[in-house]
Amino acid sequence: MKYPMLLLALCGSFLLGAQDQPTVALQSKTQDYADDVASIDHILTTLYASISGEKGEARDWDRFLNLFVAGAQLIPSRVGEDGLVSCRMMSPQGYVESSGKWLEDNGFFEVEIHREVVKYGSLVHAFSTYESYRSQADEQPFARGINSIQLLHDGQRWWVVNIYWLGETPALPLPAAFLPKE
Repeated sequence: MKYPMLLLALCGSFLLGAQDQPTVALQSKTQDYADDVASIDHILTTLYASISGEKGEARDWDRFLNLFVAGAQLIPSRVGEDGLVSCRMMSPQGYVESSGKWLEDNGFFEVEIHREVVKYGSLVHAFSTYESYRSQADEQPFARGINSIQLLHDGQRWWVVNIYWLGETPALPLPAAFLPKE
């Protein structure tokens, strides 16, 4: 009986200690971008702005990385031709490495057209409908979908914890509930 209690005490102290660990940004430039993370609206607006730009326009990847808590995940998903959904997980730095050059070489703008936010304490879930364009001059998007974004407020600032997204397809159109109200 003595060993299970000792094990329980050790596990409990480990969990309590883990809760006291400070939130660590992926980048240390927090002060340079303090306004970007001051509110839910600011962090989501900055998220879209930081990946968007005309062809040949460099992105501020330090600004992008500053939005994310250490260990954050970006999770693109897609519906395959077989109808099955697949996803892959990557870090914010992995996203920059895999997509950054393409975004800059081709031009890409992602624009939020509708948002639903659910909040409980410091936990926030934003369901954000987007449209994607190659240029600001484009009249029609080449893609649309939904970003499911989890946010955390640590008492000082907002952090992106995860972004999980799925693009619209002919078989999976965006529901009217997640489109702008006219």
